Amino acid sequence: MDSAALAELKAAVGTDGWTDDAERIGPHLVEWRGAWSGRTPIMLTPGSTEQVAAAVRVCAKHGLAITPQGGNTGLVGGQIPQGEVLLSLTRMRAVRRIEPLEDVMVVEAGLTLLEAQQVAAGADRLFPLSLAAEGTATIGGVISTNAGGTAVLRYGVTRDLVLGLEAVLADGSVFHGLKRLRKDNTGYDLKQLLIGAEGTLGVVTAAALKLFPMMRSRATAIVGVETVEAALSLLATAKDETGGGVEAFELMNRQGLELVLAHIPDTRAPLETETPWSVLIELVSGEPGGAERGMERLLEAAFEAGLIVDAAVAQTAGQAAQFWRLREDMSAAQKAAGGGWKHDISLPLTEIPNFIAETDAALQMEFPGIRQVTFGHLGDGNLHYNVVPPVGEDPTAFAARRDEGARIVHDRVAAREGSISAEHGLGVLKTDEALRYKDPAQVAAMRAVRQALDPQRVMNPRVLF
Repeated sequence: MDSAALAELKAAVGTDGWTDDAERIGPHLVEWRGAWSGRTPIMLTPGSTEQVAAAVRVCAKHGLAITPQGGNTGLVGGQIPQGEVLLSLTRMRAVRRIEPLEDVMVVEAGLTLLEAQQVAAGADRLFPLSLAAEGTATIGGVISTNAGGTAVLRYGVTRDLVLGLEAVLADGSVFHGLKRLRKDNTGYDLKQLLIGAEGTLGVVTAAALKLFPMMRSRATAIVGVETVEAALSLLATAKDETGGGVEAFELMNRQGLELVLAHIPDTRAPLETETPWSVLIELVSGEPGGAERGMERLLEAAFEAGLIVDAAVAQTAGQAAQFWRLREDMSAAQKAAGGGWKHDISLPLTEIPNFIAETDAALQMEFPGIRQVTFGHLGDGNLHYNVVPPVGEDPTAFAARRDEGARIVHDRVAAREGSISAEHGLGVLKTDEALRYKDPAQVAAMRAVRQALDPQRVMNPRVLF
């Protein structure tokens, strides 16, 4: 980067808005699992939308590429720069407005997801997006990746929770779409282009987010089932018995649970009976005691129908948190066991049992001894279909064969009209691979949109089409 461009960038964001100190930048250049690492000549940390816009204008003027970064919790490498200017919005954390009567809050993109939840709770409202990395993931990051999380079954993905956006586009202009309206039928809904765009069309700087009433009761249980088919029947029963009160329905296979118990301190098996599959269920109700009564009805009906083998209901909030820890620490447990291949896929619900059986068999035939860790949001069809190396195999050598394994998995996903990325995005990891499965007309349309908004390919140039 030439000295003139560097000086202009520094002036654009002010004295507190940039650093080239290797120690400060270092944590932003390594993905948390160590799977991706990068480099950058400078990290920008603007404190306002105006500073973001000024910095992007400088980059557009000099043809400098930008990698936007939220909380650096991504799993597909899209947030790690490879020589681009690194743009972090962690200083932009303001709560601009909260309107409990409208069930809306307006926050800046650097606010963490957990902080957003706490702000909403302070107004006796719920912001329902929840995921394991919520203490670090930022609002801008989850919007840019259209994150899903554990409550999609009831509240939808990030796309369903955003009313309006403010963003800086690739030429440095500001998209003023920060509306709190539930209805605005005046043409294209342009904010939807930015949601899930992985930073390729602009930098999200603030968002108007939907809020919901706080639930007055919550019940959490883990149940053991023999088959995925039984788990799907249990899901249908849960919906029928609770009238829409199912907030989370998480599937875990035995291998994944055993890795957590082996590698995560202070965890214990939740059930006396070992079963091939476990399901974590969370029910909510606006009525005090309603969720508990719903859980009692559900488990009674499920036992009677022979759908479940064993069950444990959390008696305290602490016990519920322990149940959730078994699910949320599965990624950490896999890292401790040697890492592996992560497949973030979605399928029509009725296709899931046959997909798992067929793909498990195909992978074991090609890679004998692998440990298959299948878990995820069964309620919305999103599985984390992960593969851990055989005991004793070199993790680095195993990681090098990821593309071979991914082809086996993703071909079978595509054959069942599924998606090779449900909630993590394509990033660098899957961009080229997605061309094998994406409809050519869709790819052409996406390229046309990108060319119109970012003809120089300034924004996150290595990601998407």
